[in-house]
Amino acid sequence: MTQATARNLSTSTLTAERTTLAWTRTSFAFLANGVLLTIKEMHGAKGLTPLIPAVLALAVALGTYAIAFKRQQTLQQRPLPTRITPRRQVFIIGIATLLLIVMATLAQLF
Repeated sequence: MTQATARNLSTSTLTAERTTLAWTRTSFAFLANGVLLTIKEMHGAKGLTPLIPAVLALAVALGTYAIAFKRQQTLQQRPLPTRITPRRQVFIIGIATLLLIVMATLAQLF
């Protein structure tokens, strides 16, 4: 193995690790948001309706973590697949983020 090949493998491994860490941090942020919403709503919650934002945050956190795991597997394949851009996953997480923002805002107002 040449030095250039070893460097490319090292760079691509680091890229895969950074990508996985970024997705994992994002899922942790969603999880923390869900925990905070749950704590806020635990005192004086009337039914399960106020917990919907917390449940959504948990679902988004789990989905984001699943995407991180799949991305790590994709980026560790050799040779790399021809299409590695996670457009659909980013779109889904973006929509879920906006929905969570709206729901958390409404939870704070009411």
